[in-house]
Amino acid sequence: MNKIKNYILAARIWKDTRGQDLIEYALMAGFVAVAAGAVMPGVNTNISQIFSKIASSLGSASAQGS
Repeated sequence: MNKIKNYILAARIWKDTRGQDLIEYALMAGFVAVAAGAVMPGVNTNISQIFSKIASSLGSASAQGS
């Protein structure tokens, strides 16, 4: 009798899909985090170059205005 209860409980657990959405969202968030980590180093250098150009432009503009 106890074996039958265990089989029924196992069948209920396998059929239960309530936590499936949470796991899917967690996997998607992990994928986005990995992709962002792979992309950021290249973006980081481009952003640094852009800010350096802006800083030099502002520096030369302020030197001309003085």
